[in-house]
Amino acid sequence: MTAAVFTRRQLLAGTAASALVLAIDPAALAAPMQDADAPAPDTEWRSYAADKANTRYSPLDQINAENFNDLEIAWSVKTDVFGARKEYQFEPTPLLVKGKLFLPAGSRRDCVALDAATGELLWMHRVDEGQRALNSPRQLSGHGVSYWTDGTVERILYVTIGYQLVSLDANTGIPDPAFGTNGIVDLKKDFDQELDLETADVGLHATPMVARDTVVVGAAHTAGDVPAVRKNVKGYIRGFDVRTGKRKWIFHTIPRKGEFGYETWLNGDADEAGNAGAWAEMSADEELGLVYVPVELPTGDEMGMFRRGNALFGESLVALDLETGRRRWHYQMVHHGLWDRDIPCAPILCDIPVNGRTVKALAQPTKQAFLYVLNRETGEPIWPIPERKVARGDVPGEWYSPTQPVPSKPPAYDVQGVTENDLIDFTPELRAKAVEFVKSYTIGPLFTPPTVSKPGRWGTISAPGIQGGTNWPGGCYDPETHMVYVYSKTQPSLIGIVPNDDPKVSEFPQVHGVAGREARAMPAMGASRAGMRNMEAPPASPPAGGAPAGASKGPPPGFLAVDGLPLLKPPYGRITAIDLSKGDLAWQVAHGETPDNVRNHPKLKGLKIPRTGRAGNLGPLVTKTLVICGEAGFYTNEYGIRGAMLRAYDKATGEEKGAVYMTAPQSGSPMTYRLKGRQYIVVATGGGNASAELVAYRLPGAA
Repeated sequence: MTAAVFTRRQLLAGTAASALVLAIDPAALAAPMQDADAPAPDTEWRSYAADKANTRYSPLDQINAENFNDLEIAWSVKTDVFGARKEYQFEPTPLLVKGKLFLPAGSRRDCVALDAATGELLWMHRVDEGQRALNSPRQLSGHGVSYWTDGTVERILYVTIGYQLVSLDANTGIPDPAFGTNGIVDLKKDFDQELDLETADVGLHATPMVARDTVVVGAAHTAGDVPAVRKNVKGYIRGFDVRTGKRKWIFHTIPRKGEFGYETWLNGDADEAGNAGAWAEMSADEELGLVYVPVELPTGDEMGMFRRGNALFGESLVALDLETGRRRWHYQMVHHGLWDRDIPCAPILCDIPVNGRTVKALAQPTKQAFLYVLNRETGEPIWPIPERKVARGDVPGEWYSPTQPVPSKPPAYDVQGVTENDLIDFTPELRAKAVEFVKSYTIGPLFTPPTVSKPGRWGTISAPGIQGGTNWPGGCYDPETHMVYVYSKTQPSLIGIVPNDDPKVSEFPQVHGVAGREARAMPAMGASRAGMRNMEAPPASPPAGGAPAGASKGPPPGFLAVDGLPLLKPPYGRITAIDLSKGDLAWQVAHGETPDNVRNHPKLKGLKIPRTGRAGNLGPLVTKTLVICGEAGFYTNEYGIRGAMLRAYDKATGEEKGAVYMTAPQSGSPMTYRLKGRQYIVVATGGGNASAELVAYRLPGAA
C-alpha cells in the first residue's frame, strides 16, 4: 500500500494541536500598487465559498508546491465549550472580514468572532431556544454565517437551530434592534402555512444568502428515507429586507393551484405534499439580480406515489428575482426522483468561452455525478442535455417518468449505475464472490428504479448512492483556467421497497425498508447519510421489518460488501478536474488514504494496491497553483499514529505536491487568506472520537 510521507516534526506538531483553516475574500483582490518593500495587502473571505458565485477560489500563492509540506499550526480552537456537549459534526467554513473570523460553533450553534491572527475569541452570541431547538431536524453548528455591509453598517446573519434569523453587529456581536424583534426574525412565522413554533419539522444547516439588500433563506426537514407523514411542512423560500427583517417575498417550491408548475403534479397531489425545501447553499448574481436555489424532493425520497408526475420544483435548480422572488427560469435535473438526488450544493457561477464568445454560465455538481452546465441568464444548457428513456420499476402504486435528462458534456465524473465491471477485483476470488452476490439484487445503469424487496431479489443497488456522488460541500472553480474541481465518492446504496402495515412507522403504504444508507452499503467506510456517525464504526443492525417475513434466500439484505470489503472497486473517493472550456475531464485522482480495514485485510496480504481514496463529504479549495483538500476519515500511518492528511495537488496536472498531518478528518471546507503578509489555510476538523476543532496553518516564520 502507498502511504503519504510527512516529517516527524509535522507529526509531533499535529498531535499537539488541531488545525483551523482561514479563507480569502476575492472582493479584496483588487488592491492598489504597493511599495516593493511593503507587505502584501490583507485579503478577505466574505462569503461561505469565497464569493456569491461559490467559486471557493483564491489567487494567493505564498503557500505553494515547494513549501506545502512545511506548513505548521498557527493556532487552533476547540468548540467543546460552545454547548452542553461536545460536537463531532463540525461543518462550517469561516468568513474573514477586517481581520476577524466569523462562524457558528458548538452543539448549540453559537455565533462567534475570532481574531484571525491568533484564534482568540472576540465575542459570542447565543439564542436560548429551549424545547424548540431540541425538536429541530437540523442540529449542531451548521455550515456558516453571512456578512452584509452598506459601507458603514456591518452585520453578521445566521439561522439558529430552532429556525430563527439573527442579525448581529459585526464588531460587537450585539443584536441589531432595527432587525425583526430585537434582532431576530422567527422563520416559522409569515410562512404561508400554519406551524407549531416548537415542533414543526423545519430548520436549516445552510447559510442565509445575502445579495444586494435581500436575505434569502431556505428550508430543511428531517433527513430520512421513511417519511412519517405525507403532508409535511412545505419548504418555501423567502426573501427578507436585510435592514429591517421584513419579508419581501415568498416562492412556493410546491406550487399552489393556479401557479406555474401546478399542472406537473397529477391528481392534485401538490395540495397534500410537503418538503421540497432548499437545504443546500445558494449562489447569487447581483448584476443579473438572480439568486439560484437548489431544491430537494417533495416528501418521499425513494417513494413517489403521493407526488405523481414530474412534480415541479422537485430536484430543480430555480433562478429567482432577488427583489420580487418571481421565477425567472428553472431546470429540473431529475424528473419524479426516486433516488434521493436532491441538488445538494450551490451552483458555481462562471464566465466561460463557448464558440468564441464568453457566456455567463453556471456549473451545478450533483449527487448523480453529472456537472450540469447551464446559461445562468436563461437556464438553457451550454451543451445538449437530451432526454433518455429509462426503465420502469415494480413498486405498486408508483408513478415513473419515461425519460430523464442526461448531459452530453461534461462526462460523468464518478461511477454511475452498477455492472459486473464495477465490482471488486483485487483478486479473482473476490470478484467471483461479488458476481455471485449481486445476483440477489437488481443492478443496472443510472436511473435503474428502486424495486420491491423479496427473497432472492432484495432491491436495487444504486450508484452513486443516496449521499452521492457529490454532496453539500460542492466544488470550486478557477477563473484563470475555467476549471471546476469537485470531490465525489463511489459508495453505493441499496434501495429496496417493502409493504408497510404500521401507520406508526409511516403514512406511506410502502417504505424504503432494506437499509439503504451508505453506512450499510460500505462497512469499510461507515459513513452515514447525515455524516454524524464515527467514520470507522460498524454498520447498524437492519431496521425492524426491513426484509420480508421468512426471507432467507441469498445474502443478508443491506450489507453491500464482500468478505468485509466494499462491493465496488476503488477509488472510493476522488477529485476530478473538469475543463469548462471544452466540456471534458482534465484529470482525476484518488483522494484519501486507503482505510485501515482495507490495507490490513488478510485477503489482500502481499498485494500492492494503489491508494484507494475514501468516501466522505468534502469540499476542495483552489488557489493560484494548488487544489487543497483534507481527507474524510482516519487511518493509521507507519508510525502507528491515527489521523488524516490535508493534501495539495498541482491544479494543472493533479500530481500530489504535499500532505500535512491532521489529528482528525476534514469536516468543513477549507478557506485561505493573507493577514499581515502571511497566508493562512483554515479548516474545520472532527469526527470519530475527536471533537470539533478549527485549525489554522501557515508557513514557519516570525510571529
